[in-house]
Amino acid sequence: MNHYVYILRCADDSYYVGSTRDVELRVLAHNNGKAAKYTAARRPVQLVYSEKHESIEPARARELQIKRWTRSKKEALISGRKQDLKRFSKKRYQAKRN
Repeated sequence: MNHYVYILRCADDSYYVGSTRDVELRVLAHNNGKAAKYTAARRPVQLVYSEKHESIEPARARELQIKRWTRSKKEALISGRKQDLKRFSKKRYQAKRN
């Protein structure tokens, strides 16, 4: 059965990253305040990105990976700017700012 990683944009313009088997149902749960405390306080939420995985293990690993990313890097993924993903890695981004 397929599993998905998804990113939601919350009403306060923050991002929430999660994983599920049914993205549509999960987004409904978030918008009904029944999925996560974080999103319950930041409704409504909007699905801005999802990707399919063959099983739960790679989906969860990818979820954890994306959760550690900077906002800029998440936005590059959401926008499909794959060439910017490396540029916005935390180590590279912090080195340029210092």
